[in-house]
Amino acid sequence: MRLSARVDYALRAAAELASAAEASTGGHPVTAVQLAEAQQIPPKFLENILGQLRRSGIIRSQRGPDGGYWLARSADEISLADIIRAIDGPLLGVRGERPEDVGYAGAARSLQEVWIALRASERAILELVTLSHIARGELPESVQQLTEDPKAWTKPVFFA
Repeated sequence: MRLSARVDYALRAAAELASAAEASTGGHPVTAVQLAEAQQIPPKFLENILGQLRRSGIIRSQRGPDGGYWLARSADEISLADIIRAIDGPLLGVRGERPEDVGYAGAARSLQEVWIALRASERAILELVTLSHIARGELPESVQQLTEDPKAWTKPVFFA
């Protein structure tokens, strides 16, 4: 799986917003500067990313001295997949195409099924894990089991 820097920044900013929402009962907005500083995200990229999240309905914003950003709905209703789709579009592609649209012939015919299964597996994990899980640092048990294998820590995750 390849995660773009934009997705990485969006996930980190959303986790900060989820943490802020869980920490305060009144729910006060968090400024872009606060998000950038908390996650060491370049501020010039963050505004655009926050705009995409706002347009997708994941976050809300308010201008002015008391303005900032906050989650549009509960953190336990927003999956990591929602954020990835808002920034980069559909999950898992092959050369920029959906796996079901790529034709394979001969001995490679079953590769299409592998890519579709991989997408289903990634989607299952990303749909299961919510911002609330991330903010609390408590991942679902099925995800924790996947990370218990020492080999899981040696397989690369690519950031583009």
